[in-house]
Amino acid sequence: MKSNFFFKKKKLKVKQIFPNLKLSDNFIINDIKPLNSANRNDITFFDTLKYKNDAYKTKSRVCITTRKLESHLPKTTYKIIVDNVLFELASILKKIYPTADIDYPDDTLKSPSKKTHKFVKFGNNVLIGQNVKIGKNSIIGPNSVIEKKVLIGKNCVIGSGVIIKNTVIGDNVVIQDGCKIGQKGFGFIPQKLKNIKFPHIGKVIIRNDVEIASSCTIDRGSVDDTIIGKNTYLDNQVHVAHNVKIGSNCMIAGQVGFAGSTFIGDNVSIGGQAGISGHLKIGNNVKIGGGSGVVNDIDDGQIVMGYPAVSLRDFLKGQKKK
Repeated sequence: MKSNFFFKKKKLKVKQIFPNLKLSDNFIINDIKPLNSANRNDITFFDTLKYKNDAYKTKSRVCITTRKLESHLPKTTYKIIVDNVLFELASILKKIYPTADIDYPDDTLKSPSKKTHKFVKFGNNVLIGQNVKIGKNSIIGPNSVIEKKVLIGKNCVIGSGVIIKNTVIGDNVVIQDGCKIGQKGFGFIPQKLKNIKFPHIGKVIIRNDVEIASSCTIDRGSVDDTIIGKNTYLDNQVHVAHNVKIGSNCMIAGQVGFAGSTFIGDNVSIGGQAGISGHLKIGNNVKIGGGSGVVNDIDDGQIVMGYPAVSLRDFLKGQKKK
């Protein structure tokens, strides 16, 4: 599947972005991608030691990084040394994807065509964008908006007042009333006079058999994708930020919030009102108690609770001492 087909991309050569680049091949930039998925003609970025293992193995020929981090990149990768990696990245994204920093209204929206979607049931006042594809026996509830190029699988149920954009949905998915999926996430570079918006060029991928309860918000990826794994259930008012990846068979209770770029393994259960910080790795078969604040990685099979979240045994010991 093409990475960023939801956004118009300018075809630029690498020396149009980096005029002083000492490469013999002035190749056309294919895309901007994270270290672990970038290919030779993609630009990548490296801004924290947390991703040094990905840096060692990146295939990209050009990486934006800092003087302190450049030694972790392959010799075959040309290093663009900057003071602020994310600021430089935002500037480049804006040049290549000029419309990805603002969610402009979809001007292709119109009432669904019965001829185009003859096996889909629509409620009143539904609007569908250009090149939307919806599988057989799916139902779209009243007052919902499905924006251009969205893909929805078979036997899906989309509730009332749902807005979906920049999203690919599998089969047998249920999305209840009032959900907002695929919008731009929270991202900007603070400056003295003006905050620079960070373009979000990723998408949301929802696998088969997922259920998303009422009033959830799922942001699209910034440079990567946001992914909800197969047979995972989200309760009401869950927020999933950009680039978050939630595994299969997970159970997420109400009002849980995930900060950006965190990875959640398979068979994870999270109690209500827990908060998961960004850029963390939560292992498989983990249980997180309600109201917990997770600020560190969690290994497979752990049960944690509290703020900051610690093992259940340590949490109970702490409670006895009070």
